[in-house]
Amino acid sequence: MSASFEDILAQVKEIPTKKLSVAAAQDLPVMEAVFEAKKRGIAEPILVGDEPKIREIAGQIGWDLDKDGIRIIHEPDVDQAALTAVKLVHDKEADMYMKGALESKTFLRSVLNKEVGLRTGKMLSHVCVFEIQGIKRLLFLTDVAFCPYPTLEDKEQIINYVVKVCNACGVYNPKVAPLAAVEVVNPKMPVTVEAAELTKWNEEGRIKDCIVDGPLSMDLAIDPEAAKHKAGAENRKIVGDADVLLFPDIHAGNLVYKTIVHTVPFKNACILMGTKAPAILTSRSDSKETKVNSIAVAAVVAHHLGEGF
Repeated sequence: MSASFEDILAQVKEIPTKKLSVAAAQDLPVMEAVFEAKKRGIAEPILVGDEPKIREIAGQIGWDLDKDGIRIIHEPDVDQAALTAVKLVHDKEADMYMKGALESKTFLRSVLNKEVGLRTGKMLSHVCVFEIQGIKRLLFLTDVAFCPYPTLEDKEQIINYVVKVCNACGVYNPKVAPLAAVEVVNPKMPVTVEAAELTKWNEEGRIKDCIVDGPLSMDLAIDPEAAKHKAGAENRKIVGDADVLLFPDIHAGNLVYKTIVHTVPFKNACILMGTKAPAILTSRSDSKETKVNSIAVAAVVAHHLGEGF
């Protein structure tokens, strides 16, 4: 079972190198991450965008694009660069799609383009993978950035997506905690009712390949010591050892995400699911390490999707 990004990176070395299509690649932080991914054998990039600017940035970071045989597609128009880059993935010339120097809305429009995009007809969802100091396992957070107010059926689909990511990262039969402020069902708190329904669907076999136990408060989900001191917690399927934190809405998810990244030592990765191939939608403020980790997670997910799991 993978417990760190080093474990995921070790997995990447055991699979065929995946091709990464980068839209509007003329972005210094993105180019630094893609160069690092190339050096470490994580991905083989295809750079789509303003070629003179791409080459200028490559020179700044000491990347000899010609020596490495990097394919560059010159397209200075940002909107067209996104469509060109996503089409490479649509046409299976590349395995994953990454945002460069363009706005998120432009990137997402290309993902959802009817002719050349990666839409599947299903909802999209954002999955974050965290390695946090003091927690001896990977944590998968969803959805912290994309789906604002997921319905019960949305949450079912979100669980299906995150289980695929867990499996790709080497975490099998993950424990999924639908989070709430309390760990008992309260009809006046719809989130708890939905969490209990998801648990029931899992027990009935509708939600597969994971263990769902909710509603759960955050302390019972991630802290075994706290669970020891709460009456009845010892009989739960999750006792401080959740792999997946399923948030009731984007506010809860985003607040927890930002609390983690601004207060504790961590490593993380983020990808978009619900597409025909993994899409890497990172923030400009994300570190190079986060971008490299995101490419690595996308690579193992792309491999497993290709295996038909």
